Amino acid sequence: MSTTGAIGENGTLSQTNFKVLTDARIGVVKAVLQLTPEQQRYWPAVEEAIRARAEGRYHRLSTVVGHLQQRGDVDPVALMRARADSLGQRSAELKRLADAWQPLYQALGPDQKERMRLVAARIIGGVREVVETRRREMIEDEDDEG
Repeated sequence: MSTTGAIGENGTLSQTNFKVLTDARIGVVKAVLQLTPEQQRYWPAVEEAIRARAEGRYHRLSTVVGHLQQRGDVDPVALMRARADSLGQRSAELKRLADAWQPLYQALGPDQKERMRLVAARIIGGVREVVETRRREMIEDEDDEG
């Protein structure tokens, strides 16, 4: 997978652009929350956890793309093990993120909590849309090849 161009050879974001999007998401969340100086002390742990989770996501997506591009016999047991490992990693990253958010969330005022809920809902909806679009494209690509 290309790490320097805008889009990799396989139609996915480069690692550089994935990081740029992560930076933008972090900036949006921080700007929307309008943290007070007191709340700012909790932010570095949250940002670090967001970045770690994004990096893990990028590597998992790269692995999936690599598996999809392989031709030949597929070992279903190896795929199940790889999926279990991926889910374990995602679980650990999400727990770390929740642990990082907990003290900051408790320090937020009611308006900030409402804004956080709105941003989270928008981000989750956007991610679902991107994943579904990519899934449909991959299915269409397989149909075109077959």
